[in-house]
Amino acid sequence: MAKEKSMWFCSECGNDSPKWVGRCPSCGAWNTMVEERVKAKSSKSISLSSRSLSRPQKVSEIEAIDEPRIKMPSKELNRVLGGGLVAGSLVLIGGEPGIGKSTLVLQNTLSIRSKRILYISGEESATQLKMRADRIGRVCDNVLIACETSLDNIMKHIEDTKPEMVVVDSIQTIASDDIESAAGSVSQVRECSARLLKYAKESGVPVILIGHINKEGSIAGPKVLEHIVDAVLQFEGDRHYMYRILRSIKNRFGSTSELGIYEMGQKGLREVTNPSEMLLSHNSDEELSGMAIGITLEGLRPFLIEAQALVSTAAYGTPQRTVTGFDSKRMNMLLAVLEKRVGFKLAQKDVFLNIAGGLKVNDTALDLPIISAILSSNVDMAIPRDMCLCGEIGLSGEIRQVTRLEQRISEAEKLGMKTIVIPRYNLKGVDTSRYSIEIKEVAKVEEAFRLLFS
Repeated sequence: MAKEKSMWFCSECGNDSPKWVGRCPSCGAWNTMVEERVKAKSSKSISLSSRSLSRPQKVSEIEAIDEPRIKMPSKELNRVLGGGLVAGSLVLIGGEPGIGKSTLVLQNTLSIRSKRILYISGEESATQLKMRADRIGRVCDNVLIACETSLDNIMKHIEDTKPEMVVVDSIQTIASDDIESAAGSVSQVRECSARLLKYAKESGVPVILIGHINKEGSIAGPKVLEHIVDAVLQFEGDRHYMYRILRSIKNRFGSTSELGIYEMGQKGLREVTNPSEMLLSHNSDEELSGMAIGITLEGLRPFLIEAQALVSTAAYGTPQRTVTGFDSKRMNMLLAVLEKRVGFKLAQKDVFLNIAGGLKVNDTALDLPIISAILSSNVDMAIPRDMCLCGEIGLSGEIRQVTRLEQRISEAEKLGMKTIVIPRYNLKGVDTSRYSIEIKEVAKVEEAFRLLFS
């Protein structure tokens, strides 16, 4: 019988150590080492001759075939996955508690009528899942519910039911009897995910794992969990907003720049096909200062967002800089450009910036609408509601060119904008006569200011 011994594992990266250390030697995190009891490995070694060796192949000899995919009922989920769920893949969906991960997966699995699906629930009872299925208005007999937390029992259920898709909710609640540590520990998450990965690759059955995130916003558990899965999807959103965003952090079978948007309602999640409708305020009766509309790109999707700014005299000695939905360091850089190149004295003023709709953006093409909103609030003059802007701001005050400008102009024209302000020479060689929207080009921040507020 193998002897047991104590090992220390890092809860952030999964690195093991024979003794406790204050700082993980792998990832550098402090006070993350936890003690677990593990069985010592057998001293028997496996000879190389007993292993099955694959023959090395040239790249030209490898046959490229399309991966068979399972089309999910949600078009947004299919877009983020890269066209559907690949057979034999292991997909991890993470998010904060209560954000809607289980609702998203259950809503999609209950809509698939042609496949036998095994839904493993380690957090909720069968009665709670039935109540949720009734609430979203979908009841399907080909979805089998099993409330189980033992990995060995789960594998027996899989062997008995022969499912065509497996859902595990959540991976942090599953534990293997071969490991003495509690469920959710580093060794348990690593062992359970490895067993499920082996089953998915050998059987060709896709497995969807639902996982929690820690307070820093990353997937809870060891980093090896994110390494072994084929795709990592992040389901995020603000509890004060109805909208949820599904991002692809890692995807071996598709792009990681795609994004899906949902609206949480009483009957589940609704797909938002036109994101601009949720990101723009509809009070078009009067024009307000401190608001500017920009065009951003998430993956292949352009949509209009609204930047809101408020500039006021600092009530205390140190001015405040509060940012929601945008990089605070980049906003400080833009404020320095406005003070140095345009001459606006903002060092002794409070600046508050908000991206409407609860969206977090990092597109540099939003520099121009953001500084326009700040200038609009500073001079208390409104920007026309039918005008949108896009452009990157350089340190010398120049407005730099942005990518895929034609797609941005088409989106602004489709949503009824009358004027668009773009960087100069960004459309060099492009026929602009096919656009009905008025295009105005600027090269410096001073030119944009004179254009907007002259």
